[in-house]
Amino acid sequence: MKIFVGSDHRGFQLKKKMDDALKGMGHEVKDMGTHSENIACDYPEIAYKVGKEVVCNPGSRGILLCMSGIGQSIAANKVPGVYAALVYNEEAAQLSRQHNDSNVLVMGSKFVDESNMLGIIKIWLTTEFEGGRHLRRKEQIQKIEKEFSK
Repeated sequence: MKIFVGSDHRGFQLKKKMDDALKGMGHEVKDMGTHSENIACDYPEIAYKVGKEVVCNPGSRGILLCMSGIGQSIAANKVPGVYAALVYNEEAAQLSRQHNDSNVLVMGSKFVDESNMLGIIKIWLTTEFEGGRHLRRKEQIQKIEKEFSK
């Protein structure tokens, strides 16, 4: 699977570890930045880059990291077609896929460490969307999205 990853300076160290783990799982990883923890950067730019690539590359996914995950989640969800889920544990990762068909995973480096991160990612990448009643709700979200994308 093609996975677009990004972080701000506060998520940079965790992103480096994540990149290696994803490549080790056989995924194609495209790093959208930042490329240094020593220079403060603006997370909305990173979220936009990852979100845009996910939408423009059907079947791909995105993963974003920052200190809390909140800002990245808000910014990524502004890109029409992005369904970013802020996740701090494996159960939330599973539900974000089963019930919401999330295509961007967001984690906060302050709340997720390396060992938790890898478990969250594995579950998120392998869990399928259940459809059914959840598809109806996803379609309602898409209707709202289209109304404001005009």
